[in-house]
Amino acid sequence: MQAGLDSAQKWGVLLAIGVGTFMTALDTSVANTVLPIIGKNFNASITSVEWVVTIYLLVLSGLLLSFGRLGDIRGHKVIYLSGFGVFIAGSLLSGIAPNIQLLIIFRGLQALGAAMLAANSPAILTKNFPANQRGQALGLQATMTYLGLTVGPSLGGWLTTFFGWRVVFYINVPVGLLFFWLGSHYIPRDNVTKKTETFDFPGAITFVLGLGTLLLGLNKGAEWGWTSIPVLFLLFCAVAFLTVFVVIEKRANNPMLDLNLFKKRPFSLSTTSAILNYIGIYSSIFLMPYYLLQGRGFNPAQAGLILTAQPLVMAVIAPISGTLSDRIGTRFPAAIGMMVLSTGLFLLSRLGPESEIITIMVALAVVGLGTGTFISPNNSALMGSAPKNRQGIAAGILATARNFGMVLGVGIAGAIFSTTLAQASNGSVIFGSVAQNEVLYKALQLSFLTTSVITFLGAITSLVRVDNNP
Repeated sequence: MQAGLDSAQKWGVLLAIGVGTFMTALDTSVANTVLPIIGKNFNASITSVEWVVTIYLLVLSGLLLSFGRLGDIRGHKVIYLSGFGVFIAGSLLSGIAPNIQLLIIFRGLQALGAAMLAANSPAILTKNFPANQRGQALGLQATMTYLGLTVGPSLGGWLTTFFGWRVVFYINVPVGLLFFWLGSHYIPRDNVTKKTETFDFPGAITFVLGLGTLLLGLNKGAEWGWTSIPVLFLLFCAVAFLTVFVVIEKRANNPMLDLNLFKKRPFSLSTTSAILNYIGIYSSIFLMPYYLLQGRGFNPAQAGLILTAQPLVMAVIAPISGTLSDRIGTRFPAAIGMMVLSTGLFLLSRLGPESEIITIMVALAVVGLGTGTFISPNNSALMGSAPKNRQGIAAGILATARNFGMVLGVGIAGAIFSTTLAQASNGSVIFGSVAQNEVLYKALQLSFLTTSVITFLGAITSLVRVDNNP
């Protein structure tokens, strides 16, 4: 923690970090909401419009580790504030984009700024809060993430209805400028004393190529076919690039990814648990609209209201769980959270055509309860197990685990869901009839049961690690 940091400045740091987190989460969910309108405005194909989201995911995920490492070398504050500047510029340019091609490019610029923010925010919080408040601070940051994801769809729809889709991007400019000032005012300057460490460019390049091809292959697997030549080629390239990356990191004097971190049991198992958690949570985010809209026939407004049960419970529980873990340790709250999440996914697998709305919302609330209970203690354990000069790398790994788990969750759930539908209906599913909806429920049941088992494994990885911090 920075010396002499008073209580007001500490919470000013948290506010600045929290709003940066909120903005990036909000922007992700908002963009998904307005995609159909953007496509209609530019008269663009669905495959072109999808790149508005895909490019954001690829750039953000690929650069998290690089900017975390840069933060360790050059200072987390300067990278974080620079990220605000880049994100604001990307938002403004996205708002004025005259065609879909430039919008995709400017979304990539937005993601560049978001990566600079996400890769350094946990490190800044960890440095400026003592160990007995770390879980609380990281829990409140998680709350801002969930609030951003919760508010995004409704805010995006409201802004687009009254002001047009471009305002969705413009809104980031005044908010970003305000909290850029807040961050520059409250976040203490880093004491960067070691000038001997250099940035590992070969490692950074091979990691971006490896993770980028892997995520693109997983992201497009269901659409292009898991055994199609493009997907197999992307996955082959991913394995090749990531293998080269590991070889480079083992030989580098100043590696971008310090592989010694993974020799620490709390760090490696916390990372594994995080990936398994996000597989579970994003599988439910991906699958539930199919159940609500196509299976049950709810309209989008009704479905949106039902779905808020999950992130709202997350937002309430995360800081409480973080505060509790500061007092009793991180291992048991994280393990209990994963068990509850696994239970929630099992409850979702039992939903059928006659399930009451309250039953659906309770199941979603259990998923939110599990995730909210898990996330703060696990983040605290991961960040607390990394040395001070590797906090940026740890933060980058934490954020990368989130995005990797997200893509895996959608990929696994999507593969099981689509394969079950195709096998049960000879490749053609028209929702609406009783028979076809039975196929839908069967596919959802198998998908949720699979992710329930996966997340139960996360309870085990959380339980067997050893706390080395409060």
